[in-house]
Amino acid sequence: MSNEGVDEAGWDLEPGDESAPLVEAVGRLVKFCREAAGLRASDLGDALGYGEDMVRKIERGARIPRPEFLDRADELLNAGGHLKAFKEDMEKARYPKKVRELKALEDRAVEVLLYSNHNIHGLLQTPEYARALFEMRQPAYSSDVVERETAARMARKSVFEREPAPTLSFVQEQVTLERPLGGKMVLRGQLEHLLEVARLRNVTLQVMPTDREEHAGTQGLIEVLKFADGTAVGRSEGAFNGRPVSNLRELRILELRYGMIRAQALTPRESLAFIEHALGRL
Repeated sequence: MSNEGVDEAGWDLEPGDESAPLVEAVGRLVKFCREAAGLRASDLGDALGYGEDMVRKIERGARIPRPEFLDRADELLNAGGHLKAFKEDMEKARYPKKVRELKALEDRAVEVLLYSNHNIHGLLQTPEYARALFEMRQPAYSSDVVERETAARMARKSVFEREPAPTLSFVQEQVTLERPLGGKMVLRGQLEHLLEVARLRNVTLQVMPTDREEHAGTQGLIEVLKFADGTAVGRSEGAFNGRPVSNLRELRILELRYGMIRAQALTPRESLAFIEHALGRL
């Protein structure tokens, strides 16, 4: 597999991305600092280990510079920290717009209800598991996109580090704990991670067994995020055409379904034992 995009100076900017003006401004600043230092684009590329074309892409705002590129360029060009100052902004800009919007909601949520039926939920995924999912997408993603999507998914896991911690409730279908996506070693690492997360005081993790004769989650994934001001947003694959909803009536329907799913699933203690048993079989 090609490493294109993994070791290069940045990431391609998506067409129409709202971060484009900032990325272009940073590119112009890179060019200004380079010219002030009396260097050609090829000189800067050689000094940093990148091609001239990559430097020019960054300077014209067609490529989002990586934080390490800005670090090294800042030092080489004696930019006085002006390039380094944009590291966090460029790190955020690399993530797809839909991921940035979802992360902003998750960062505000005080309670999160999540039911997943096909894969381990994104907030619970290890980097290896997430990468395996993106690598098996069809049509196939480029390695650059796989790397970008994986990094974006991992960035969302900051929700577990917040203070005060939000209340997080997960229900996973049994099959998601048994299907060896990415291989058995990837699944083993994923199950070990689930056991760690499930023991956090603000996290409840339950397993929905395959042998249940009644199941309120047959319409697919459910996500509900509640905020401190009393508002909430939710969505489900099998309700309201899959679109996000925020009015009280529709949210109550999603919460009713989720409550039934939790009641039908294994208890948290039983779920931990199930995951430990599944891990032991690998």
